[in-house]
Amino acid sequence: MAGSATALGLAGAGGFVIPAYADALTKAQRDNMRPDQIIQAMKNGNQRFRRGERKERNYLREQKASAAGQYPAAALLTCIDSRAPAEVIMDLGIGDIFNCRVAGNVENADILGSLEFACKLAGAKVVLVMGHTACGAIKGAIDNAELGNLTGLLGKIKPAVEATKYAGERSAKNYDFVNAVARTNVEMTVANIRKGSPILAELEAKDSIDIAGAMYNLETGAVEFLA
Repeated sequence: MAGSATALGLAGAGGFVIPAYADALTKAQRDNMRPDQIIQAMKNGNQRFRRGERKERNYLREQKASAAGQYPAAALLTCIDSRAPAEVIMDLGIGDIFNCRVAGNVENADILGSLEFACKLAGAKVVLVMGHTACGAIKGAIDNAELGNLTGLLGKIKPAVEATKYAGERSAKNYDFVNAVARTNVEMTVANIRKGSPILAELEAKDSIDIAGAMYNLETGAVEFLA
């Protein structure tokens, strides 16, 4: 029956089973989860997505169940790319996560403030920065593209281009290089979040949250969580 599956698809995630059923993640369910269990739930959701076995859900019931309050388990910073919707590729529902989307999944003061709200005030326990393969913003940074406000955004990615160690052709036409830069960009953004937000860094130091990175492969549909 629709709505009979546990919120966030956590049943069987790392041996952790939510005892109650819900149409949207409840405060009690979220508060009882550890950050590593939330990450495992996202991994499990991506595995279901890749198998074509996504959890049966009723979005109207989730909408109604979450209307009076939200208790997301994680806050994601992902790219604006239309082919990489986090809720879909990790089989998540309404109210499961916060999702900040910006080309190249780069952080700025507004993003940091949003993440601080998500974790410090709203109780999310994971901050995940997710890049993806064949990223157009990464290509633009490599090519030194200039276009209005996009120029400044791509400037935030250029340090990752310079920091990426790669022996082959360093051009936007070489997708191996593009993907290597995308991974570096995720790693640098994770580091910048810790540096730019003492609030989030303190929460992580207290083991209240995990700050992690991931890469989504557009061709395989797999999300790789970075160590």
